[in-house]
Amino acid sequence: MLSDPSRTLVIAPNLKRRLSGVTTSIIQLIPVQNRLGQQIAVFGPGLPDHLPRLRYRDLPRLWRAPQGRPFRIWHARRNVEMLMGVVMRDILRMPLRLVFTSASQRVHSNWTRFLISRMDGVIATSHKTASYLKVPNRVSLHGINAERFSPPADRAGVRRALSLPEGQKLAGCFGRIRRQKGTDLFVDAMIRLLPSRPGWSAIVAGRATASHTTFLSELKERVAAAGLKDRILFVGEHTNINEWYRALDLFVAPQRWEGFGLTPLEAQASGVPVVATDVGAFEEIIAQGTDETGVVVAKDDLDALAAAAATFMDDDARRNAAARRARPHVLANFTIEGEAERLFKAYEEVWSKAHA
Repeated sequence: MLSDPSRTLVIAPNLKRRLSGVTTSIIQLIPVQNRLGQQIAVFGPGLPDHLPRLRYRDLPRLWRAPQGRPFRIWHARRNVEMLMGVVMRDILRMPLRLVFTSASQRVHSNWTRFLISRMDGVIATSHKTASYLKVPNRVSLHGINAERFSPPADRAGVRRALSLPEGQKLAGCFGRIRRQKGTDLFVDAMIRLLPSRPGWSAIVAGRATASHTTFLSELKERVAAAGLKDRILFVGEHTNINEWYRALDLFVAPQRWEGFGLTPLEAQASGVPVVATDVGAFEEIIAQGTDETGVVVAKDDLDALAAAAATFMDDDARRNAAARRARPHVLANFTIEGEAERLFKAYEEVWSKAHA
């Protein structure tokens, strides 16, 4: 769907063809932002046709300011997109201001720090991410589609529809299958816990890319050696992953590294408590303490991960209480509509600087 440049107030470039978390975020956010009247279009490859977009042939029209604003906002999420924005604003003198969203949780290279220093506004996706930035920024945590991810009316019915074991409680780990995601930690924890808990089984959902197929094969061999092939199920990748969340009683996010990490939010929105490691934004999106919706443990610590999972598996009252609190926690803090509104406040701040 083509966008009218004269009416486009914000441009979201996506200069990477391969699907990534950044691309997924853009795909989910743009329709919501436009529904809220933000007049935003995408630019670049690898995005679905239903999103309003600008083409390369539209770029000359960006020398004119949009209707009702002194300049457009170019919202970059990668170095190459920041660089293109700098060229368009500073060399080609287009009426643009540059906003950058950072999800990185590491010390930036000199090149990245230089590009960030040229931005008119900077957004961090978590407070942990903000701690690595050397410029003023505002924190805006990601949100999710809480209509798509919601609790089931009939969990047993969901399990039947997915051909999952009936009469069993289920722990799940969803996402790409690789060491970085800690899939092996989940499998090893379940190998440790399931033999003494006959009422529980486990699901691993996700895809292993070509470079990680050996890793997946080794995990399946461990499960077979433990005699748990019928109770630790590798179900592959699914487009209806929201239905698989609805089948769960406990979700485990065992990542060793994560930029942000949406799976704990998706699980909580589905009414599922979470055990997660202290990476990404997990400590900021999982409520702990008296109003807990889950537990966060140290990364790469199998003993801690297994112990935390065991506390929920063995204590129905605690698990059910966390499940009841999980969705209201997401609705109050982490909807995608809330994220879109926070982004618009960041845009308005940049526009207001021009008036000042």
